[in-house]
Parts: sequence; C-alpha cells; structure tokens
Amino acid sequence: MNSTNTIVSFFPFLLMIPFFLIGILGTVFWIWMLIDCATKESSQGNDKVVWILVIALTHVLGAAIYFFVRRPARIRELGV
Repeated sequence: MNSTNTIVSFFPFLLMIPFFLIGILGTVFWIWMLIDCATKESSQGNDKVVWILVIALTHVLGAAIYFFVRRPARIRELGV
C-alpha cells in the first residue's frame, strides 16, 4: 500500500473533524446558555421556565436566540 492510498483512505476522517468540533462547541454553548438562564434569569412570572424550555428544546438555535435577544435585555434591566 503506497502513501497516496493511505491519504485517500484517511480523507473522510479529516472531513469529519470540523463537524465534530462544531458539534462540541455548539453543545458547550447550549449548556452555557441553559446555566446562564437558570441562574441569572429572574423568577417572576413564567419567563425563566419558558426560556429554559426554549433553550432545551431547540438546542443551539434557542441558545442563540436567548444569547442575542433576551440576555442583553436582561443585562440592561437587572444589570446581571
């Protein structure tokens, strides 16, 4: 077996690495937003429960919505 065949046979695994890293980073971001919401969101009304459900059920998309929409508003309102 020559070195060209070895590189060609290993190529699909090299393509998987970026997707694997994106998945890991997305999951870390998701967990970070869940923890941030659970610990820093005010407990008045159902906002906290609704945001936790949105983040938990929509994974990275819900975490991104929380990060860009609700988190800045919460920081402006509560300073936390």
